[in-house]
Amino acid sequence: MSRRQLRGGKAHRFGGDWTTEKLEVLAKYLSSYTTALKDKPSRQQPFRKGYIDAFAGTGYRDAHRDDYPADSSQTLLFPDLAGQEPQDLLDGSARLALKTEPRFDRYVFIEQSEKRCADLKFLKSEFPALADDIEIRRGDANLEIQKLCRMTWRSHRAVLFLDPYGMQVEWKTIEAIAGTQAIDLWLLFPLGIGVNRLLTRSGEIPEPWRLRLNLLLGTEDWYEEFYSFESTPTLFGGADERVVKASTQTIGRYFNDRLKKIFPAVAEEPKVLRNSANSPLYLLCFAAGNPNGAPIALRIANHLLKKGLE
Repeated sequence: MSRRQLRGGKAHRFGGDWTTEKLEVLAKYLSSYTTALKDKPSRQQPFRKGYIDAFAGTGYRDAHRDDYPADSSQTLLFPDLAGQEPQDLLDGSARLALKTEPRFDRYVFIEQSEKRCADLKFLKSEFPALADDIEIRRGDANLEIQKLCRMTWRSHRAVLFLDPYGMQVEWKTIEAIAGTQAIDLWLLFPLGIGVNRLLTRSGEIPEPWRLRLNLLLGTEDWYEEFYSFESTPTLFGGADERVVKASTQTIGRYFNDRLKKIFPAVAEEPKVLRNSANSPLYLLCFAAGNPNGAPIALRIANHLLKKGLE
């Protein structure tokens, strides 16, 4: 099957140069990760290595996402930010993982869309040597990840790529991932494409938006962190009060600090992914899950995030 022969002739399309950035970082990390575990197996037995893709799509990617879920609470809230940047159909995260050498022992691809799950099944025929180790789960990413995290992880390690369409990820899912102490997490935090746009300049936030932010950030304390109130004396003895909204840098730092509270190690400087208009869309964040493996995992991730791709 050619790359353009997915069901209905459509690929799962999204992104521009920022998509290339995130996938190149991921691909380089996966190769370094499987190499490190191969070179340093457990004294008793090698770890079983897994790759988990929570929003796997079709396995390919193209210019922009054109097939959002029908549920408005799950959609990309502000699609205008993403833009439509022409780009050839290339490998998505699922196919990059399947091409990683040394290989993973297990691959879990999660998708809610029935159509995309059907497309993912073609990967088994495209990678026949890996077919028996590919599992495709149709369902809500939060629920499926939490199920996976409840398994016994003593002799398992994994990399999880959490690349939502918008703001679907819930903090309790991130907590479940951290609780395994076995999963390294690459996460796209919807900085400009979601959170910053929900934080109105007036500070008056509709209740549905407030609830969505509570689920994503895992607390209601974000309001005090993202808003301050300044009072300026006037010439006539009164005072003018105004609401000051936090910068995107403050928002990103707040979320990264939240990750630090539950993971052994977190990259200090997530990569800001921007569209062609230089608007910040996402933060590409990294958190190491296993305390023993955290130093080398963090060293690899920091190199990819800070020094670029050499």
